Amino acid sequence: MKKHVTKISLFILIGLIIVSCNVTKKVPDGKRLLVKNEISVDNKEIKQDDVFNQLYQKPNSSILGYRLRLNLYNLAKKNADTSYAKWLAKKPNRKKNLAKLLSEKQVERLGNSFLVSGLSNFLMKTGEAPVLFDSTSTKKSLRRLESYYYNKGYFNVKANYNRDTTALKKVAVKYSIDLKSPYIIDSLKTTIETPALDSLYQKRKSNSLIKPKAQYNTEDFNNERNRITTHFRNNGAYLFQQNYITYKLDTIDTNKKINVKLIIKDYSYRENDTSKTAPFKLYKISKVAIYTDHTTNKNDIKVKDSVEYKDFVLYSENKLKYRPKSITDAVFISKGNYYSDISNELTTRYLSNLKVFNYPTIQYKVDPKDENSLLANIFLTPRKKYTFGASVDFTHSNIQDFGISGNTSMLIRNVFNGAETFEIGFRGNVGASRDNANPNNTFFNISEIGIDAKLNFPRIFFPYNTEKIIAKSMIPSTSISVGFAKQRNIGLDKQNFTSSFSYNWTPTRSSTFRFDILNIQFVKNVNIENYFNIYQSSYNVLNLLANNYSTNLNYFDDNNNLIIGLGTNGFVNDALNGSLTSTIPANDLKTIRSLEERRKRLTENNLIFATSLSYSKTTNKGINDNSFYSYKTKIESAGNLLSILARASKQLKNQSGANTFFEVEYSQYLKGEFEFIKHWNFGAKKVVAIRSFSGIAVPYGNSKSVPFSRSYFSGGSNDNRAWQPYSLGPGSSGAINDFNEANMKLAFSAELRYNLFGKFNSAIFTDIGNIWNVFDNVTDEAYKFKGFQSMKELAVGTGVGLRYDQGLFVVRFDLGFKTYNPSKIENERWFRELNFSKSVLNIGINYPF
Repeated sequence: MKKHVTKISLFILIGLIIVSCNVTKKVPDGKRLLVKNEISVDNKEIKQDDVFNQLYQKPNSSILGYRLRLNLYNLAKKNADTSYAKWLAKKPNRKKNLAKLLSEKQVERLGNSFLVSGLSNFLMKTGEAPVLFDSTSTKKSLRRLESYYYNKGYFNVKANYNRDTTALKKVAVKYSIDLKSPYIIDSLKTTIETPALDSLYQKRKSNSLIKPKAQYNTEDFNNERNRITTHFRNNGAYLFQQNYITYKLDTIDTNKKINVKLIIKDYSYRENDTSKTAPFKLYKISKVAIYTDHTTNKNDIKVKDSVEYKDFVLYSENKLKYRPKSITDAVFISKGNYYSDISNELTTRYLSNLKVFNYPTIQYKVDPKDENSLLANIFLTPRKKYTFGASVDFTHSNIQDFGISGNTSMLIRNVFNGAETFEIGFRGNVGASRDNANPNNTFFNISEIGIDAKLNFPRIFFPYNTEKIIAKSMIPSTSISVGFAKQRNIGLDKQNFTSSFSYNWTPTRSSTFRFDILNIQFVKNVNIENYFNIYQSSYNVLNLLANNYSTNLNYFDDNNNLIIGLGTNGFVNDALNGSLTSTIPANDLKTIRSLEERRKRLTENNLIFATSLSYSKTTNKGINDNSFYSYKTKIESAGNLLSILARASKQLKNQSGANTFFEVEYSQYLKGEFEFIKHWNFGAKKVVAIRSFSGIAVPYGNSKSVPFSRSYFSGGSNDNRAWQPYSLGPGSSGAINDFNEANMKLAFSAELRYNLFGKFNSAIFTDIGNIWNVFDNVTDEAYKFKGFQSMKELAVGTGVGLRYDQGLFVVRFDLGFKTYNPSKIENERWFRELNFSKSVLNIGINYPF
């Protein structure tokens, strides 16, 4: 029945849309719907978005040529509530009869209900009113087109338009632009009245953006004005502003050549009622005063404590709570130096980055003792020393049917009077799971608790001065963190201890470095007997093999399944080292041995002592920037320090011959990663985005494989969206395990993103990638990377996405289809699973890259 209702609803919806496909349905008589704009320049049609953006009127939006929003608008009834009132009054007993079923008030309110007028209001808001041709707007568009090309150097440009009205109630507008020859810059001369500014200009004259023999472009002149202003203000010209720079262009009898004169006049000011001028002064800083506990609601500053440190004076309305160096290290405004916007900006950024003060206020005034100098006053408003936070969430996942998670944190500022911050947080989760044994019949039968602490120093914490290597303008910091988490009835009941000591710095605003001197992770698996309850695929294979041979009957339960623990361990021991070894074929023995090696690897305790260096760079200028690139790279090495310590302390080797540290086999590997992201903005809310990733982790020395936490997986909402997480690869193996991972990964994704209507966007995407084993102890050829021939094992997923842009975040729904599946035999890999039954729905927050 439900299927029939769904089909009927679908047919009705399709029928309504078809009926509304008359796009001129709501175009009044005598008016025409604008259906197309064309622009030709010198008789050549162009498609440039920046040119089309000059037009005041644009046709209704469309998706693959279909004007969805216009047709939705056409479905709506105009003044639906009024039509309802007329319908009620049409028959005298109609209102009375309705009132018997409802009430009189409900009959009246029915006109404003969603059923009567709400749907129409929704369609009108969601839809788009028809764009009606307007000659006034078209003439304005002509003037804007001429202005656009005038600013490109085409001073004699002419534009006109023609209308195509052959279609009923529709019009197409064709704009024709005759550029004529452009004007070329012939010479550049300067008149700078202030000698000091003239001297500064001459030093950087070669950097001028106005070049003789170049075509005139207004943007070049604006950028040159910015360049000169920046140069002057970074060299003491505190009072200089852009409006002091003007240009005179001589084009009379020059045969379309421009003689440019750059004019910078003296400083102008008013004294009483008289306007005066004077040469600009290049100011030096005579004093830097820092007010460390200024409150914004006080006009008078009452100083009770002050300290002179180097060339700075620190004031406090109470007792000074900061070590002077911790504050002055964040100040780039120096006594004796010229005023500089760059120093001002760096000081603001660094002080804000301390997270101890609110956004700082920096004020300058002329020194009454020296009219060529400035007094710099920096006002700092401290944040609260203690900040508390707490949150509670209700969760559902494949691990727990229902869960309650919560966390609380406390942030302490200026811990050691050096602008340090210390944060400690507690987190916990309790949940209910029907999959776990529950002898006491308690509702909440799984739990996880954790504690994390982080101490941050606003400098490089090192016994020697590192400023020559990492300048303080790079805003360096040091972080020390430690954490512990414990699980109960979740997986193997891991106990996870982490700790790190890292340096962070930003060479430029667009690039960052992170150097983890030490990153420690110790994972202890408490409940290893639960392994086969979690990794069901491994259990199913082992159970099937056990039933094929003369396995000890004590290993089975009443349903003839291996008993987890007694049965699984007993069968594996008998198969590999006991009575069954000679009776099991080599291929099955290989499978059993592989399953046992994987079990040992995933249940063993892990000790990782790693050092890593990460670098990232982006040209992204903000949330609305859709034309940028970014890349990240990371190199990580683990186990070398422990290898030296183990040898020095003569730690014993375990049964497999590996070195141990405090009886735990430590991991040793070398890992490298690189990620590149690029966005192209094609205008009209169309963006093409690509992402490529490559990573490899090579075990050596003490390890034959990489720890699970440092390996790679494929699939998921931010990876290959045609596969679930951990369900792709390795290689052509077919993802036979529950959690498939490997130590090498290649991935490439591309998306075409476009707007549907309003805040709803869509995307067409392709994801390519896979994972493999390489240089480790895996012997199965299907898993291993074999050079270029493994490129045929790159899985291809394609799909479509729907995104709702809320503003602060994006809710994303992506539907992925397995287009090329390398786990199939070669002649069945392409397009065999391109259907909804094999598709994967991914739900995520924000864009995948």
